[in-house]
Order: sequence, then C-alpha cells, then structure tokens
Amino acid sequence: MPSVSLAVDRAPLIVALDAGTSSVRALAFDTVGRAIGADEQLPYTLGSTPDGGATFPAEALFDLTVRAIDGVVIRLGDAAATVAAVGSTSFWHSLMGIDAAGKPTTPVFYWADTRSSSAATALRAELDADAVWQRTGCRLHSSYWPAKLRWLRRSDPNTFRRTSRWLSFAEYALSRLCQDDAGAATICMASGTGLLDVHAMIWDAEMLEASGVGADRLSPLVDLGPPGCLRAHFADRWPALANAKWFPALGDGACANVGSGAIGPSRMALTVGTSAAVRMILPRAADDSWVVPHGLWAYRLDRERAVLGGALSNGGNLLRWIWDTTETDRNDETTAAAAALAADSTGLTFLPFLAGERSPGWYDEASGVMAGLTVSTRAEHIIRAGMEAVAYRLAGVYDALRPLASDDHEIVASGGAILVMPPWLQITADALGHPLLASTPGDESTARGAALLAAVEAGVLSGIDGLFDPTSSTSQYVPNMANYERYRIGRERQARLEQTLALTGEFV
Repeated sequence: MPSVSLAVDRAPLIVALDAGTSSVRALAFDTVGRAIGADEQLPYTLGSTPDGGATFPAEALFDLTVRAIDGVVIRLGDAAATVAAVGSTSFWHSLMGIDAAGKPTTPVFYWADTRSSSAATALRAELDADAVWQRTGCRLHSSYWPAKLRWLRRSDPNTFRRTSRWLSFAEYALSRLCQDDAGAATICMASGTGLLDVHAMIWDAEMLEASGVGADRLSPLVDLGPPGCLRAHFADRWPALANAKWFPALGDGACANVGSGAIGPSRMALTVGTSAAVRMILPRAADDSWVVPHGLWAYRLDRERAVLGGALSNGGNLLRWIWDTTETDRNDETTAAAAALAADSTGLTFLPFLAGERSPGWYDEASGVMAGLTVSTRAEHIIRAGMEAVAYRLAGVYDALRPLASDDHEIVASGGAILVMPPWLQITADALGHPLLASTPGDESTARGAALLAAVEAGVLSGIDGLFDPTSSTSQYVPNMANYERYRIGRERQARLEQTLALTGEFV
C-alpha cells in the first residue's frame, strides 16, 4: 500500500483508533481536528444467533485493530514521525473475559446481545431498579454488564470461574498494545457498564455483589489518562509511533459529541450509525445531585463532565435489514420512491426493535413488530416506515433531553447511516420539530473527538471548548411543521402499539 500525499500544515499529528460495531478504523488528524486523509477502515460483521447473541472473537477484532494501525502508518509515510499521541474510542458496553495469562476466555459480547434478558428481569425483581438507575446512570437491562455477568455465571460457570478479569474490548486491545496504564478503564468507559457509581465515580458495591465479581476482577479506574507507551514488539512494528503517548479508550458516544462540538447546554449531538442516539455533555453539578431524566441514561466523559442521553439499538442496521430482506438498496428506485412518499402515509405502524430496545422504554424482550400490512403494501412503504419509526424513537429521546438544553440549542447530526440519506435527515428534523445541522458525509466526529481529547491530555492543545466547529460545513434541515403534526400522530400510534404489547406481556 503506497503512502498518500498529505497536506499537513499543523504538526504534530494525532492518530485516533475507532472500534465501531461494523468496522475498525485508524485515522490521523491535525491539531485543530481536521482529518488529513490518512484513513484505514476494515469492516467486519457481528456473529448473531437466533436466541439473541451478538458477538465477535476478541483475537480477530484485535487483529483488525493492528491491521488498521498498519494501514494508517503506511498512509502517513514520513509524516508518521510527527504523531504525538494516539487516542482511542470504542463502542460502549462491550464485555469480554481474560484468564490470568491475558488470553480471552470469551468472545466480545456487544450491547445488542440480548441473551441476558431473563437475568435483567431477575435483577429488577431483586433490587431497587430506580435507585440503581439513578446511582449508576444505567438501567437494569441486557445491554449492560450486571445482567450479562449474571447470565454468564449461570450459563457457563466454568468460564466464569476461570476468568480473572472482565473488561471491555478497548481495554483488552490497549493492554496488548501498550505497557503502563493505557489498558486501564477510563471513568468514561466504566460509566457505560452499569457497575460504576457515576456520582462517586467508583465501582458500585451493590452491583458488584449482584454481578458476582469483585473490584479486583475489573480494570483499575483512571480519568482521561495517564498515557501508556507501546510494548517492544509493536514499537518495532511501528517505530514512528514508538514515542507517541497512547491514551486509554473513551466511549464512542462521548467522543462523537466532542467531535461535533456538542459540549454544554447549547448543542446536542444526534448520531445514526449502526445504532442511534441523542446526547448532551453537561458540566458536573456542584453537589453532583442531578437526576437522570425518565427514559435516559447518564454516563461520564470525565470526572468533570456528564454525558446524558438515550440510545436506540436500531438505526442504520434496521434499514440495512429492510434493504436485504426486500432485495433493494439505498441508491435504487425503490428507496427513491420511499423518500418521495408523504409523511406517515404508508398505513404501517413499525416498532423497530429488531436488535432489541433501549431508550426510552428499556424493554428487554422487545422484538420488531409491523402492523397494518395489506396486499397493497410495497417495499417502498416498508423502507419509509422504517425511516419514520427510527425518527419517532429519536424524537422521544429528544423530548426527554430538551428541558436540559438552552432555549436556543442546536442539534448536530452525524453518523454514516444518516448523513448519506438527506431524506432521512429531513424526516428526522420533521419528527423532532427542530432544525438539524448535518455534517458532511464522511465526517468523522467520533474519531475526531478521541483525537482532540488525546491532544489535550498530551499537552498539544490547551482545551477542546470551541476549538472545532463542524457546523461551518454543514447542511441545515428545517422542519416542515405540517409534517411534524402528522408525525406526532404517528408517534402516538406507535406508542399505543408498544403499550398494548407491554400490557399483554409481550415485552415483559
């Protein structure tokens, strides 16, 4: 792979590692957060099972990470010698185990793995679920560690016993790459486990006991640093990066906000990739006594800033499933016909829970439901209903977050699934009833956020506030308020179907 010609006028450079749910990437940025054209992306596909499994082998995912770094070093060429720091970001909530020798005992379990749903139900019966939620910022739900650990202890006791440490994939990868503290658990990553008291920022004693693990079987906690340095084997492999500071990983949602300039009450970030979310980063209250709004979660960026929001398990993955199932595609005539349909005109009510459900209902047993099918239903109706259904769920999260925002707040949209679909951006703006500022397709807000935070911790930058404003290159989608009213009716219809199924026991 030949190196590319890079226009680098702001050295040193920062490399960001971004382990997502469908690809692993390594990208280089300059000191003001501009991607410089050195980018290696390697896709992969989760293994799924009929009973709700969603996993990927840890060793294979680590190999992809190494190959992604290989690629970006080659693409950087001589400029690799100017890399001062490496920041990392990864999908929140992943869980895996290693033995005393550091070898994986399990695959990587993703947030979408719902096999621990019954364990989550049991935990809700045993504990004060609301108190746990307010203390840890996380629901007792299959996407988080307590339910997964309880399920693993029951379903595979031998593996559970021989696992000496439970950790995220990001911690595993960085502990393999680096010595020192790069493999520690940041407050940010730990806040997405369901095991951290997000106020005191320590492992939560009640949840450790409920999960059957002690703090000695978890990674040590750090804030945004300190950094580590490459182990000898990898320093020999990438000599240009041998002197760089490698920082422990941060959650992808927090980094996406930072990379979108969505810090503080004046800006939210809306992201639609494989999954979807709406988030805000707010400063820590003086007494840290804030209340998590209904339907949402509360994580941490660091010790001084909280990340509040809600996430959907279904975003771009839902449309990909529809396209695959109907043998259509994003760029074909059927999807164009779907985009041309009037708002809420398909006759369909879609609960888009193919990968389970998180915010705002948190139904562990939820699955996808489509009501209103007739012999006249066509593929374009299903595609349109899918886009609208996701937009409805995002609107519910936005409604819960809106009281925390300033009156003149902005919403910045990012994510590879939605940025390439202007009609979906317009549908979402219409459903929210608020303008969307959409970054240009290919915008790398998550990786940029990791790079900027690493640059600050490495002393290259003095801070992140106001440094990079992606709205200078955005398109604005202004809501059609007549469509907003139609979508309000559609949201109410979706909510009634959801409540009916919940009351009849389908979601419990």
